[in-house]
Amino acid sequence: MTSTSPEAPQGQDAGKPHGEEPASWQQRLRRFGHSPRPGIGLRERLVPPYTHPGDRLWAVLRISPLMAERLVRWSAWGGPLLVALFAGVLRFWDLGSPHALIFDETYYAKDAWALVNQGYEADWPKDIDKLILEDPSQVQVPEDPGYVVHPPVGKWIIGIGELIFGFTPFGWRFMVALLGTLSVLMLCRIGRRLFRSTFLGCLAGTLLAVDGLHFVMSRAALLDSVLMFFVLAAFGALLIDRDWARRRLAAALPVDEDGVLRPDAGVAENLRLGWRPWRLTAGLMLGLASATKWNGLYFLAAFGLMAVLWDVGARRTAGARRPYKAVLKRDLTPAFVSTVPVALVTYIASWTGWIVTNKGYYRDWAQTDGSGGNWTWLPDWLRSLWHYEYQVYEFHVSLTSGHTYESNPWSWIVLGRPVSYFWEEQPGCAASETGKCSREVLAIGTPLLWWAACFALVYVLWRWFFRRDWRAGAIACGVAAGWLPWFFYQERTIFLFYAVVFVPFLCLAVTMMIGAMLSPATRTGIEREPGLMSGDPSEERRRMLGVIAVGVLVLLIIWNFIYFWPIYTGTPIPDESWRNRMWLDTWI
Repeated sequence: MTSTSPEAPQGQDAGKPHGEEPASWQQRLRRFGHSPRPGIGLRERLVPPYTHPGDRLWAVLRISPLMAERLVRWSAWGGPLLVALFAGVLRFWDLGSPHALIFDETYYAKDAWALVNQGYEADWPKDIDKLILEDPSQVQVPEDPGYVVHPPVGKWIIGIGELIFGFTPFGWRFMVALLGTLSVLMLCRIGRRLFRSTFLGCLAGTLLAVDGLHFVMSRAALLDSVLMFFVLAAFGALLIDRDWARRRLAAALPVDEDGVLRPDAGVAENLRLGWRPWRLTAGLMLGLASATKWNGLYFLAAFGLMAVLWDVGARRTAGARRPYKAVLKRDLTPAFVSTVPVALVTYIASWTGWIVTNKGYYRDWAQTDGSGGNWTWLPDWLRSLWHYEYQVYEFHVSLTSGHTYESNPWSWIVLGRPVSYFWEEQPGCAASETGKCSREVLAIGTPLLWWAACFALVYVLWRWFFRRDWRAGAIACGVAAGWLPWFFYQERTIFLFYAVVFVPFLCLAVTMMIGAMLSPATRTGIEREPGLMSGDPSEERRRMLGVIAVGVLVLLIIWNFIYFWPIYTGTPIPDESWRNRMWLDTWI
């Protein structure tokens, strides 16, 4: 069988070396499921190995060891690429349908076209949408600047697709669909690195590929999928940086006469980790995320704290007696410089079009209404940009006007109130008893996946708190950064589709729960890899039940996605079939 479980211990950042008695608080937590770290080597704790299929599997398939080794190497990229190909086919199929400006595409598609043509957003006539859909070649970009309330990066990206394929629905959706497909590929690789399992990585990507909200958002020219892509890229870069830093520590630690790696306080507390390009990459990605939508700033703060705590865990594992002091001395300043200033410079650079054209909204504020004062020593463009940003902030915090599809963040995780992007009723439908067919694009997650994620989040929090599992903490961090900030804006008009930014982390949470179901812990509390036979019939029965339960769950999620396909894509269906898919009254 395949070694796929995230339950196998792999270098948690907290805990005492093997052989020491657990602290009193650990003893008290045992009744709730806490177990101390099993005895594994220091090198494996710092840089856990990837799991591989067991020899029994290759023997059953009659595959030679040499070919098995090649298949394992191929699957590391081949598996994720196949999953991404599957996701891409789904997302690009009939991408130009509906032939309409659905929901907020009416803003972002036009803003993107103005940006790529003249460098700043325009003030479009209110009745221009019909002409754009009928004959975009007759559309002239207005010269008057438009007041927009989101930074430009997401619109620049949408505009690239429009430059390539024209000012059409396919054109303004192309780049978002491409980033949605690439995010599936990234999640496969991220899941593989996080769980040290190609199978679980590909499973996480597959779950993302068949999530309805991610699917719909990947086929609409809105900003939130672009934000999600950059956030996920930043998370992946930090994961790579984490492995790189721990390998660097492992290489510097001494080896005893038996060839066993030993902790060393001097090395762990004083080693300079040097140039960390992946952390700079994360800073760039977080800057691009914030330059798409401002809630990227929450991820900048959350991921920055998470990365510093990872450094603390690495130095503690390597033998540091005062890991926090060591990180404060050696890592904190480089970590800050490689993320926050990089993100800030990236954000300001994203406004280059607005700066150099001198025609954008509020571009001349410093020379007119903002002339004089104590800050005139700053460049006029910077003062004008600061004023613009302040006005946008005032707009966002005071946006309390009601909307038919607004929802409270409490209801997001259970899909309480989805958003209808497109609706059309077609009379004369012979297949319907009422004579009517319905077309809808509904931004809603795959229900069974999201409802399973409710249980998975509880498991992740338990795993993080009681088992001190850094992977569970990382997943919880991604969900929290994308979800919790909205609870501070209860009166603001907000929507379920904002949740797409943390959908990849929900998929990771479900995958982690599935890994636990495939390989439950033994009665001693020490996890066992699935590929190893324990000889305990009761444990084998538990594992078999876990495999069956996981198979049923994944198949049901895929079926659920197929069942809701018509209302994800705007496919005409009889009115009765549409109503059968409205499982909750709040979905209408």
